Amino acid sequence: MEDAVVDWSRAQFALTAIYHFLFVPLTLGLGFIVAIIETIYVKTGDAIYKKMTKFWMTLFAINFAIGVATGLIMEFEFGTNWANYSWFVGDIFGAPLAVEGILAFFMESTFFAVMFFGWDKVGKKFHLLSTWLVAIGSNLSALWILVANGWMQYPVGMEFNPDSVRNEMVNFWEVLFSPVAVSKFLHTIGSGYVVSALFVIGVSSWYLLKGREVEFAKRSIIVGATFGFIASLFLTLSGDESAHQVALKQPVKLAAMEGLYEGKSEAGIVGLGVLNPKKTLTNDEHPYLFELEMPYALSLLGYHDIHAYVPGLKDLVYGNKEQNIMSVEEKMQKGALAVKSLEEYKEAKKAQDEQKAQDARKMLDENMAYFGYGHIKKAEDVVPPIAITFYAFHVMVLLGGWFLTLFGVVLFLATKKDITKNRVVLKAALFSIPLGYIAAEAGWIVAEVGRQPWAIQDLMPVGVAATKIASTNIMISFWMFAFLFTLLLIAEIKIMTKQIKIGPDGGH
Repeated sequence: MEDAVVDWSRAQFALTAIYHFLFVPLTLGLGFIVAIIETIYVKTGDAIYKKMTKFWMTLFAINFAIGVATGLIMEFEFGTNWANYSWFVGDIFGAPLAVEGILAFFMESTFFAVMFFGWDKVGKKFHLLSTWLVAIGSNLSALWILVANGWMQYPVGMEFNPDSVRNEMVNFWEVLFSPVAVSKFLHTIGSGYVVSALFVIGVSSWYLLKGREVEFAKRSIIVGATFGFIASLFLTLSGDESAHQVALKQPVKLAAMEGLYEGKSEAGIVGLGVLNPKKTLTNDEHPYLFELEMPYALSLLGYHDIHAYVPGLKDLVYGNKEQNIMSVEEKMQKGALAVKSLEEYKEAKKAQDEQKAQDARKMLDENMAYFGYGHIKKAEDVVPPIAITFYAFHVMVLLGGWFLTLFGVVLFLATKKDITKNRVVLKAALFSIPLGYIAAEAGWIVAEVGRQPWAIQDLMPVGVAATKIASTNIMISFWMFAFLFTLLLIAEIKIMTKQIKIGPDGGH
């Protein structure tokens, strides 16, 4: 029964997160694209840029409204489905979310009204300022949410209080500027910018294929492709830093991303490959049925050194004394000692035995870094689903390369040639819109599936984090949310496509 509760809680949160992130990327990037276009309008006074601003702003507004609904539901789930998690780290995890609600969300909501309804009611410069503040506010919302998520991947800036059995924040700035949180924020907003740019050039390409709004579409393509090309370069750099942080802080995730069972120096990256489903930690099967490897690339990506040793899953599970890698069994022993010390501390406090309490507290502090391992049943349980992590990572990377190429080609044709004559490229841009969302979702799958079984890395497994409620309740709410979110997605697609078919002159 407990396993069913955890599985359904996982499924519900995954459902909410996946649907929510169908709306978020477009909000992150389209706000800035709209602000850039409106800036050109204010600078030049060219009416076509005002038309462009209003059109893309309308699509931004539709996406923004539906994205808010799914985001609020996801935050409530921490209290309903993950009550143990919320109690254990609520003082830390709740702080960034509170700042997001108080500062970023209210800022973007306030100026959203001016941006959308303030045409001809406020001055051009104040309206432009409002548009920029909405774009900045949307990204600030992402910052605080990703700081919270980054802390789950790499918990810092806190101390465990055995009296309340809670982790308490002691250094807000360490949480905010954690290298994992920073790299996660930069890489996530970069992916949002790419998705938004793909959306702009894809929709504009549709107009050109139809022979409609040609001048509007050509100018939109130039802005979108320029924004997208720069964003793709930024995404490549932030992805490199993100992988470096994963190598340092979550080496099991890195090994799963590459299907790396045996650690090695000068390790290569599998650019294309098919995993061998028969491969396990304990057999001698080859990990791949097929692979094309780029030599030295994994050592370079993970540790910025082509000669670096990259630990494999066997090293990380069973230990490697030559590389000073502790086995999971050793960590489980230390974790069990931490859990036992906490119980002894509570009993000593209850018995008012201060000396015994101090001894237990000392032992707890010495082993607290491995606290979560005290709840792991067997060493192999720390390995995430390898196939999902591996394929999601490679889909994300391959699509990222395609987007960079596409933006470059589109930008060249839009500025140096007549892009309206190249229908193959226009169709490629149009059909790349869904690919952007696939890549963004794949990135989140790598981040979240790749850190299983942990709700908080090394401190709390997902099974311990879940609320102890009847699985039937979660099943019912899962299907309710699935139905609701699907309706919202269908509604957005219909409203968006209707607005696109109407065109930039509709409703203005």
